Amino acid sequence: MKSHTEYLWFNTKNRREIIHITDKVRETVKKSGVEEGFVLVSAMHITAAVYVNDLEEGLFEDIWEWLEKLAPYRKDYKHHGTGEDNGDAHLKNLIMHHQVIVPITKGDLDLGPWQRVFYAEFDGQRRKRVIIKVIGE
Repeated sequence: MKSHTEYLWFNTKNRREIIHITDKVRETVKKSGVEEGFVLVSAMHITAAVYVNDLEEGLFEDIWEWLEKLAPYRKDYKHHGTGEDNGDAHLKNLIMHHQVIVPITKGDLDLGPWQRVFYAEFDGQRRKRVIIKVIGE
């Protein structure tokens, strides 16, 4: 069994962004030499997410609209009593989740035809990281 770990670092220009990271995950898998196994991609912050979906701008807009309905930005979150102003970002993380596991087959990501991997930032403009952990043979 082999394992290989790399980190992606982000410091987004905007507070909220979606970043396509499939190619970076694929490069890490290739570097690992793993032919059959899994890759874990996980945001190491509680105000960001990693998810799998379609690479389509209209869908990005739909996702933001949906998240804002479920966890809108508000000034009255109890969390804000700690001096933070990102209560909604924590809730958006719970909705979207912080990690995905993607199968590796024949040395490559085994994604469906439209599936891509994304990093979603809900409270950006500061340095954050994602771990990519490849495990297999």
